Amino acid sequence: MTPTTSKSWDNSGLNLPLFSIPQSFLLQIGTASILLLLTTEKATVKALESMGQASEELFRGDRLPILPFPEAVDDSTLQTSARGGERG
Repeated sequence: MTPTTSKSWDNSGLNLPLFSIPQSFLLQIGTASILLLLTTEKATVKALESMGQASEELFRGDRLPILPFPEAVDDSTLQTSARGGERG
């Protein structure tokens, strides 16, 4: 019967020629970057919502100038002015 030997595989992480990076450090960097991304996403959503609300306030009706509309003209006035133009 052959004896069973236990080999410890210390091959976890990233082995580069000059140094190795442990797997736990890579996990910490990945977790921190995901948390930063989520926080940035929430801040971006809030900023876009506030910009949308500000643009709605800008184009609300009470902030726009009042435009002068011509008075309602009677049909008889239009017919008289049209006849006057034909005489000339």
